[in-house]
Amino acid sequence: MATEIERKFLLVSDEWRQLIIRSESFRQGYLSNNKRASVRVRIADNKATLNIKGMTLGVERPEYEYEIPLHDAAELLDQLCERPLIEKTRHFVEFGGKLWEIDEFHGDNAGLLVAEVELDSKDEVITMPSWAGKDVSHLERYYNVCLTQYPYSRWTAEERG
Repeated sequence: MATEIERKFLLVSDEWRQLIIRSESFRQGYLSNNKRASVRVRIADNKATLNIKGMTLGVERPEYEYEIPLHDAAELLDQLCERPLIEKTRHFVEFGGKLWEIDEFHGDNAGLLVAEVELDSKDEVITMPSWAGKDVSHLERYYNVCLTQYPYSRWTAEERG
């Protein structure tokens, strides 16, 4: 079984921007979302994937991802995925021997910035950058699948904190 192990953090400054090594534009949507798994379609620049991810809360979840034809992905996003779609730019930053992915959301989730780092084990100790703040790995509202149901634009000031 494939497993994703990652932690998510809010950002406390823009210092990470000077460390960007590349960026990609993402457009993604969800075909299914239930208590066991979500099924996502994503176009990242010119690559399309179908992703199935377990709905376990926390840093470790089962995940499967398959490349699909770009045309099929565009049709799925336009015709079958839940709204709103997730639109974001993913910036890649190297820090402390790890590749950090910083998602800058657009559309209904504009203003939300989240840094993610994939781990080799759930107990792995990482070097924390000064621009990474509160760990939100266990807060469901930060999961992309949840942002389609309750976008950042509707969050209260307390939820954004």
